[in-house]
Amino acid sequence: MRRVVRQSKFRHVFGQAVKNDQCYDDIRVSRVTWDSSFCAVNPRFVAIIIEASGGGAFLVLPLHKTGRIDKSYPTVCGHTGPVLDIDWCPHNDQVIASGSEDCTVMVWQIPENGLTLSLTEPVVILEGHSKRVGIVAWHPTARNVLLSAQSVLKGS
Repeated sequence: MRRVVRQSKFRHVFGQAVKNDQCYDDIRVSRVTWDSSFCAVNPRFVAIIIEASGGGAFLVLPLHKTGRIDKSYPTVCGHTGPVLDIDWCPHNDQVIASGSEDCTVMVWQIPENGLTLSLTEPVVILEGHSKRVGIVAWHPTARNVLLSAQSVLKGS
């Protein structure tokens, strides 16, 4: 009996690396082990959870700002524990929510042109979780509906 091996239609497809000036460089991405992508993107900004001393923080960069990111670039910092998840509101490109190990969810209003100074005051602080908040997600069609879930891992 003769076996037929189907050839892949992708065998002659090769990726091409992006040039350094089109990448984000020198960002200290968080080392907290969590099942998260550590970033969120919308049509105007990219947000990246970073390593921060004294609490949790994340960067909010305009999409056109690429290249090396200065270590003194303004951050969104208001949590007392590491940030575990972030999500942009699908109805407003300036609103982002963050969940943290400090058992809180914070909703932030990013200025129209991005950050020029570090943002420390959230629009809303949502409390009530007894364990770290590992998931935040906006409802895709209903306005102002935000899901947050706490850790369900054993031992947490």
